[in-house]
Amino acid sequence: MDRISHIITRFEETVIALLMAGMVLLTFSQVIARYVFNTGWQAALEATVLMYAWMILFGMSYGVKIGAHLGVDAIISALPNRIFRILAVLGALTGVVYGLMLFDGAMTYLGKLYKFNIGMQDLRFPDWFANGIAPAIGWEIYDNEVPRWFAFSILPIGLALFALRCAQAAFEIIKGERKMMIASHEAEDLVADNKDAV
Repeated sequence: MDRISHIITRFEETVIALLMAGMVLLTFSQVIARYVFNTGWQAALEATVLMYAWMILFGMSYGVKIGAHLGVDAIISALPNRIFRILAVLGALTGVVYGLMLFDGAMTYLGKLYKFNIGMQDLRFPDWFANGIAPAIGWEIYDNEVPRWFAFSILPIGLALFALRCAQAAFEIIKGERKMMIASHEAEDLVADNKDAV
């Protein structure tokens, strides 16, 4: 199980890094193209927004993995340790239920997009893909448009990863390897570390 978790973590990190690099390069190239050469790629905004959405959906599961999500724990931190742990597990399991509920809705939505084969407004495949590879793998592409179901396929992928990471967090809390799902309190830690500095 640890090996699978490691593979998923590497996959998330790689995709997030590639998406961030892609957004920066695309935005920078568009600025140069517009202000220096008075031209640009019409689909740049749509592509950037899509990459940002993919990065967020990969990032939410990765955030659970590394404990980067913010939360409010002022009340539960004051409770006895056993109740605190029960509530922390309950919070993680709530994330699992939430992720699975949204996953179900995302699959329904994706199914409708696939059925009607609606394309993106500006984002298009190059001719060599739309007329060569796509028909060979059974994709029906109209006017070279990237199908919305393909572009939005991150919805169920990201939500499934989120549910998996919440389940892992719940298991780690039960085993005592983790205190809770949310981030540590850097400000409180900083104050505690420097209380004798003044």
